[in-house]
Amino acid sequence: MRDRDGNSPWKPRGPRPPREGAPPQRHAPRHETSRDAMPRHDAQTEDVPAHPARERRDAELRLYGLNAVRAMFERRPQALRKLYLLESRIPQLQPLLKWCVAHRVGYRVVEDGDLQKLAASAHHEGVVAEVLREEPLPLSTWLRDLPAGPQCALWLDGVGNPHNLGAILRSAAHFGINAILLPKHSTLALSGAAARVAEGGAEAVPMVRLGREDNSIAQLRGAGFTLAATVVRGGEDLFAAELPRRLVYVLGAEGEGMSAELAAACDMRLSIPGSGAVESLNVASATAVLLAAWARG
Repeated sequence: MRDRDGNSPWKPRGPRPPREGAPPQRHAPRHETSRDAMPRHDAQTEDVPAHPARERRDAELRLYGLNAVRAMFERRPQALRKLYLLESRIPQLQPLLKWCVAHRVGYRVVEDGDLQKLAASAHHEGVVAEVLREEPLPLSTWLRDLPAGPQCALWLDGVGNPHNLGAILRSAAHFGINAILLPKHSTLALSGAAARVAEGGAEAVPMVRLGREDNSIAQLRGAGFTLAATVVRGGEDLFAAELPRRLVYVLGAEGEGMSAELAAACDMRLSIPGSGAVESLNVASATAVLLAAWARG
C-alpha cells in the first residue's frame, strides 16, 4: 500500500514492541531495499535552488555504530527519524525499538549489505539511524550557560579529517571537556564516520560556532579563558607549564598547522616534548595528551 504521494508508508501500523526471545518483527522488510530504504542520488546542481526535500535531507545525519546510536537515543530520542538494524541487534536495541513503536517512528530489519550501503561503510556495527542534525551553539549562548570553575575547550583551526574529529570527540568526552569551538567559516561538521569513532562522545561534547576571530578571542578572555596555541616546536614544555584552569587549546590542521595570525593572538604556546624520532603526534593523539595534562590539575 502507498500513501497519497505514492510513497511506501514508514510508520508502524499496530505491531507490539518486540519481546526478548520472540521472533523479530519486520516492518515492511525489503532485503533489496531499493527506493524506500536506500539513499537517493540528487541530480540537482548548485545553480538550482534547493528543493524542500533536499533541505530536509541536509538537516538530517545518518548515524551508525552501536554506541553512537545508543548515545543519541539516551540524550535526544526525539531526533530519531528512521532506524535500520540487523536481526541480531534486536536484543541489544529493545528499548529503542519499543520507543519507535510507541512514537510511530519507522524501523526496518535489513541485511548486512543494506546497512553497508546506508552507512557507506562496513563498520556499521549492525545499526543505522537517520536523525535530525544538531546545529552548533553560538559562542555567546555557550558562554552564558557555562558554569563557574575550571573549564576547558578545544578550538579546531582547520581540522577536517572525520576520523580525527571522532577521536578528538572521544577524548574530549572522556576528560569532561566543555566544547569544540569551530571557526566562523569552518565546514567541519559531525558525520556518521566521526560519530562512530567517537563511540558516543559526539553526544557528550557540544559544538560551538565562533564569530569573527578577534571578537571571539575577546569574548573568551572576558569569560576568564586563556588561549594556548599548540605548536610542534618552540613552545613551552606542556608537562612543565602551569596550565590555567580555564583554558582553550587551539589546534591546527593535520598538515599545515594553525594560521600564524591565530597562533600570534594566543596567550601561550605549548609543545609536547618527545624523542624526536617522529616530527609530531597526529592531531587526535596530541589532543588526548593535552587534555590529560590539563585534567591532572
